[in-house]
Amino acid sequence: SSARWAATQWVAAHLAELGGDPARLVIAGDSAGGNLAAVVAMLARDRGGPPIAFQVLIYPVVDQRRKPAPASGARPARSGTLTAAHMQWFTEQYLGPDGDRTDVLASPILGDFTGLPPAHVVTGALDPLCPEGEEYAQRLQDAGVAASVTRYEQGFHGFFNLADHLPFAAQASDDVCAVLRAALSEGSPCN
Repeated sequence: SSARWAATQWVAAHLAELGGDPARLVIAGDSAGGNLAAVVAMLARDRGGPPIAFQVLIYPVVDQRRKPAPASGARPARSGTLTAAHMQWFTEQYLGPDGDRTDVLASPILGDFTGLPPAHVVTGALDPLCPEGEEYAQRLQDAGVAASVTRYEQGFHGFFNLADHLPFAAQASDDVCAVLRAALSEGSPCN
């Protein structure tokens, strides 16, 4: 977590020379990057800044407490799609075989949501991360954080990066831009 935190602090300290507005610092990430963004939002809150104006979490990995996939009755995955078994493997690579999957820095869904910045969560109905992303958004809302979530019914893991090829991915990109424009304007975010 130290590298992601150091990068956020560096950007915040150099916003003026980068042409940025310190009041409009946004963190964003997809998949594992969504995990990093969610954790950075918590660290910024807990360490007194830098102030994060908004977080965009695209099919984020926010719960590392992976359970083994059922041996029978499981649908075989199409080639190239993320599966629960893949996620178990990624979690073990990230945390090691004995890593603490309940550490908030690994599983931000287990953290305190009070006082976090507003958020927008993007999920795909065909992505095994869909339920945890939507639960994360709900927990933000339950804690009084302005949070929205949009599920794309044709969305599989990684679809957001295919805006040049898939109309619904292009729509997702446009939707995120619209949410950010609204959140960073004078209006209230996520209404």
